[in-house]
Amino acid sequence: MKKIKSVLLIIAVLLCIFPYSGYADGTGDGNIDHGGGGMGSGSDQNFWNTHDEGVRVTIIRDSDQTTVTSPVDFTNRTPPNAILHFGKVSKLQYTHGAHLTPNTGVYTYVHPQKELPFIIKSKSGQTSIEEIKSYFTDELVVQYIAEASHVDYDTLTNGNYKLLLEPIAYITFQGVKMAMTAHEAALYDQILSGGLRSKMVSLTHQNLPLAIFLETPDLGFPAWDGPTDSRVSNDQIISSLGLGIVRFKDASTTPPPTETRLQYRTDTDVITSVHLSTSTQINPKAPASVTFSIMGSNYTVTNIVIPDGDSQVVWVKWRTPSKAQTTTIHITSSNGCLSESTITASIVYINQNPPPDPKATDQNTSYVPPSVPSYSNRTSASWGVWSASWHEYWVWISNWHWYTTGKDTGYWQDNGHWRDDGWWDYTRASYMSTLYGTQSLLPDPKSPSLLSNQMKSGYGIEINTTTALSSNAPSSHITGAQHAVSYFPEYAYQNYWRLHDIKTSGYSASFWLKPNEYSTYQSRVHFTPIWFPNGSYTPMTRILDAWTPEGMLTIQLQKSITISGNLFSDWHVAPENPK
Repeated sequence: MKKIKSVLLIIAVLLCIFPYSGYADGTGDGNIDHGGGGMGSGSDQNFWNTHDEGVRVTIIRDSDQTTVTSPVDFTNRTPPNAILHFGKVSKLQYTHGAHLTPNTGVYTYVHPQKELPFIIKSKSGQTSIEEIKSYFTDELVVQYIAEASHVDYDTLTNGNYKLLLEPIAYITFQGVKMAMTAHEAALYDQILSGGLRSKMVSLTHQNLPLAIFLETPDLGFPAWDGPTDSRVSNDQIISSLGLGIVRFKDASTTPPPTETRLQYRTDTDVITSVHLSTSTQINPKAPASVTFSIMGSNYTVTNIVIPDGDSQVVWVKWRTPSKAQTTTIHITSSNGCLSESTITASIVYINQNPPPDPKATDQNTSYVPPSVPSYSNRTSASWGVWSASWHEYWVWISNWHWYTTGKDTGYWQDNGHWRDDGWWDYTRASYMSTLYGTQSLLPDPKSPSLLSNQMKSGYGIEINTTTALSSNAPSSHITGAQHAVSYFPEYAYQNYWRLHDIKTSGYSASFWLKPNEYSTYQSRVHFTPIWFPNGSYTPMTRILDAWTPEGMLTIQLQKSITISGNLFSDWHVAPENPK
């Protein structure tokens, strides 16, 4: 009965609160890395046994970073069917906005024909990074994964998909058997305000998240360059740890220059952030402050509090100058440890490569339609801010004295006092932002097109984009989208591009093309080349600069219009009337 009550308690708490990057082609090489250390002693209510582990494998389409199959959990163990788990959700899905949801249904798993190597390091169970790399790039293993995921092996390995790997631990917490990835453990610990970390820190905040991590960035996750043999925070786990990635061949087309959090555009509101961590609590009596020195100005964030062994993102919102340049941002803190002390930011001017003047005599007989390049969409981000309040706990401190009233008489009196032996209670406010976008592609109204989805080459097209930023965060945390840039197939989606003007700014921003200098009417259009062959014409647009403390949100949008004929067919040439 006690065990059943524990399960129900855990579920109630949850409901109330709501690359490894290697090339695998048959066999392949990996650049996976790992860390970990010894395991502390547990109790009969909170423990993990060596090798009670597995790996969650998810197939990801690389072009749009979309999960294309339900994740599959592989393990050498036989976990109980009634184990408490959080469903089959990948780290990428959590990053894109999925919520941690308790599941008491039957836990499903697969025993691979070839046993998994040991993944999670402990005092009595050492692991080999070479064995882990070799296993997940083995052709036979990839065939197992394809079969278990109900995906054709040749399709899986054609270069358009990746495997996302996440170590799983089967633990007993508060007397309840549970299954969780490192990412899920960090989310669960946030809900419990450190309750999981306080009981199982060596596993959930060291050995499990450091079992595998990326050596090079991929799928929007950074490489891990932090400690590999010490405890890490929830924020570090959520952003960077407990994952590996397998690639199959190199994807075909390299997209135009990409933006990172270290590259900003001119005249733009941006957010620069770092993570501040601490091994001892930072409380309101001695709060931390972080100062960002940016281009001659200092921005100081004050009153930062963080519980023991945790971290928090710290940021400043500022506007970039109108002149392109490179600047070094210096960051200092009064307490704790910063993830970075200097950031080199490249501030670029993007309205500098508009397409040249189209001519009626232009030709391109060797044109081959290019594939539309795929950027890494990042449509959502989550972060949190700690606060602390004092929890009073008054204790009477006795101080007994004997008072004499006569030769053999007297009395004892307690001259003690009350003392507040309370503590700081920490609460994490969680925030999230999600960016949405839609686009329309229409023939220039001044062209003789009769259909909205078909036109003749040589005429112009209008591109209109609408975005929406959904967030529960204050305005000081976020910005709406601020730029849209379109690329075109006749230039192989590089070399030339068109910048959009903001039609409506804010969290519901809309964009339209800048006026075309080669248009007689200064129309907001892009002229398709007269030589473009019949068929689909697909511009590609990137929405940029919706900033959050955890980086920039961005979306790639594309629409197609059918080219049929050219504008010469609308011209009538007749001989001069004879006199």
